Amino acid sequence: MIQKVMSVGMLESNCYILADEDSREAVVIDPGGDGPDILAVLNKENLQLKMIINTHGHFDHVGANHALVEATGAPIAIHPADAPMLSQPSAEALFFTGGRLQPSHASILVAEGDILDFGPYKLKVLHTPGHTLGGICLVLQSEPIVYVGDTLFAGSIGRTDFPGGSFEDLIQSVKTKIFPLGDHYLVLPGHGPATTVGQERQYNPFF
Repeated sequence: MIQKVMSVGMLESNCYILADEDSREAVVIDPGGDGPDILAVLNKENLQLKMIINTHGHFDHVGANHALVEATGAPIAIHPADAPMLSQPSAEALFFTGGRLQPSHASILVAEGDILDFGPYKLKVLHTPGHTLGGICLVLQSEPIVYVGDTLFAGSIGRTDFPGGSFEDLIQSVKTKIFPLGDHYLVLPGHGPATTVGQERQYNPFF
């Protein structure tokens, strides 16, 4: 499997490009900005974008949705609870972008247990509310890797003081959805460095 990690947008969100080496079929997780740079990687690697996946609807994770859809026609997948955020940018989004955030629209609404595939690879959807109502994590079925958006960070957790946030729900999501995956799982967050389930279970001060 091909995996490219890019730091994008003014808040330096982690954008993940995953692709099958043989078919060149790809997905992009959280294109938070810098659409031309993301498209340049897709073109350089001769990748065909099958799907854009948003772990949640905050502007710093969806900022390049419109550019990628315009260039590739790929559909956007997101949990229905966060789908309205794509077409109705929040006050925070308008403040940070100066009103330049271009709305997008989801055509794939995902739920707990859904499988999103590219080539032979499969990503299982975990609904993990807390940072937002519709936050999701994505578990790669062929390797011990989970893409967690802003649910969990190395040594921290996602903010819960935005609309739709809940500290109690976030803690419960991590404890019941992410920790049971096993200590060996690599945790790839929406900001900052990678970590592991074991590292966060033992040393994260929120747990």
